[in-house]
Amino acid sequence: MRRRAAFTALASTTLATCTIVAGVAFGPAAANAVLDTDPTAPFSPIVASASDAAIGLNPLGSFSTGVFDESAAEIVQFHGGTKRAFVVNAQAGVAQVLDLSDPSAPERMFDLSTAGVVAADGSTVPATAVANSVAVRADGLVALAVEADPKTADGWLVFFDAAGTGTALGAVRVGALPDMVTFSPDGATALVANEGEPADDYSADPEGTVSIVAVPSTVTAPTQSAVRSAGFHDFEAGGSKPLPEGVRVFGVRVGAVNPVSENLEPEYVTVSGGTAYVSLQEANAIAVVDIASATVTDIHALGYQDFSVTPFDASDKDDAVDITTWPVRGLYQPDAIGSYTVGGESYVVSANEGDSRDWEGYSEEARVEDLDVCAPLAPFVTDAQLGRLKVTTADGFDEAAGCYSSLYAFGGRSFSIWSSDGQQVFDSGSDFEEITAADLPEGAFNSDHTEVAFDSRSDDKGPEPEGLALGEVDGRRYAFIGLERVGGVMVYDITDPAATQFVTYVNNRDFSVADPSASPEALAASGDLGPEGLAFVPAADSPTGAPMLLVGNEVSGTTTAFAVTSDAVPTPIPDPTSTAPAPAPAPAPGAPAPGAAPATPGAELAATGSDAAGFAALATFLVGAGALAAYLTRRLRRRA
Repeated sequence: MRRRAAFTALASTTLATCTIVAGVAFGPAAANAVLDTDPTAPFSPIVASASDAAIGLNPLGSFSTGVFDESAAEIVQFHGGTKRAFVVNAQAGVAQVLDLSDPSAPERMFDLSTAGVVAADGSTVPATAVANSVAVRADGLVALAVEADPKTADGWLVFFDAAGTGTALGAVRVGALPDMVTFSPDGATALVANEGEPADDYSADPEGTVSIVAVPSTVTAPTQSAVRSAGFHDFEAGGSKPLPEGVRVFGVRVGAVNPVSENLEPEYVTVSGGTAYVSLQEANAIAVVDIASATVTDIHALGYQDFSVTPFDASDKDDAVDITTWPVRGLYQPDAIGSYTVGGESYVVSANEGDSRDWEGYSEEARVEDLDVCAPLAPFVTDAQLGRLKVTTADGFDEAAGCYSSLYAFGGRSFSIWSSDGQQVFDSGSDFEEITAADLPEGAFNSDHTEVAFDSRSDDKGPEPEGLALGEVDGRRYAFIGLERVGGVMVYDITDPAATQFVTYVNNRDFSVADPSASPEALAASGDLGPEGLAFVPAADSPTGAPMLLVGNEVSGTTTAFAVTSDAVPTPIPDPTSTAPAPAPAPAPGAPAPGAAPATPGAELAATGSDAAGFAALATFLVGAGALAAYLTRRLRRRA
């Protein structure tokens, strides 16, 4: 079955928005999309947009590895000079090079293999090593972060020429489990997040570090002496810096203590000027690194999403979309982060995925129904309420009472913007669940990325925002956030960090394919599953002359190029140092037009899509009673 048409705005109708699927109209709040059973019908992405969205995402083309659920397309980067994309294929242990000179027809050129590369320290990268991340400098220097076997040993950073044919330029040794690499904006430094995960049995737990590598100004590999390491010893007992309250240090290691330097696990790096910000996902914190001195200067504890104020769906066994408030705290625990500057101030943007330590030798995961909770929480321990929700056993236990007085779940189910000193400036709250509940087909809400299974991720981390890219279009800045489980990309205008606005949501997944693993044909028909890595391509670098977004999808094994479309008049970003009168700005994408009511995430969203005009009359006729009744039913059920 294919989804025949997308979404359209019906501004003249009683309800501002309706969904057009196979010629039948439904109100988005009901999320009751009926799917066409014609397998030959064209597949269009699901699109839901704010009424005044200034940009959109349209798929241009996709490259498929044909490999299901093996991380065959993860991190993706683009080089404008060669029009090549570099995609980490962890299943093959390489980075694949794609020709994107025609993004409607991506072609695989060759692979960047690291097997047998001799590093500057004399070590040799084995064939069992696995590529985890890739970064590309503007002049074509490619850096590939490579994990050793076993993962507790030090890994490598291997260098290539983007314009070359796959021969390595050289390599340097870095820390254990190099999970992410990026270049500083000036191109002088490569920074690597060495996660330092423990062995499954906790017999070893290497230090988590950040490698700071001074790279040549030419397309050549650095020497081993160019590598410095920033670690966390200063935050241990007797160190020069106190460990801030709220930074999670926990777990066990067989026969040893649990030092901060081993416990903290760098996940992702973003750079602003001379400062690097590093997400420490499991610790629910962001570290601040001074690049010049290669030292961690501070750690910001991120706190939690208060789910007694921000609603979410907590159960996979209630047979309903039930986005409501609960006495639960959600640890933000970001995966991907990015940074940008407004008025001379740096801001960090985080995709609040959530993650637990769940190893053979130690696991912090438990369902609420399996815990001894204190009396005030006892009424909520049923499968339809909080009983199924996965929470941590490492936080919330009241020693005096002998029970859990607070419940901490994994992830904020949101994205946030933070000031450089760790203060939250914006959080998207329940937007992701509200929007996907309203605009995805019936049976798709909080589904997993390996199969269509209604509500199956509500007890875990919900839509699971993981990937992130930032970009500028027509003088405005945008955040693109990938939802790993249910799929799709959320787009927000972040030009004014404190007044961030939802713009559009696009999901290039065919939910009529219930089991993508059933056959190669089913996988090919399913679209994009499990967005992992996102890369924004500015217009100046793009083969089309317009901005693009590249998305690597780890479950479907696809890499998809989207056109970032825009009909907006360019609006310059204000210069805070200028004394000239500022022009009156156009309303921000997602903001209400003058005199109009503001758009509320989860309420009627003006939507866009193809083939809309032909269905408008039919939609007007059908949407009124049916959609409104379904909408009110859902709202009343939520209040009950």
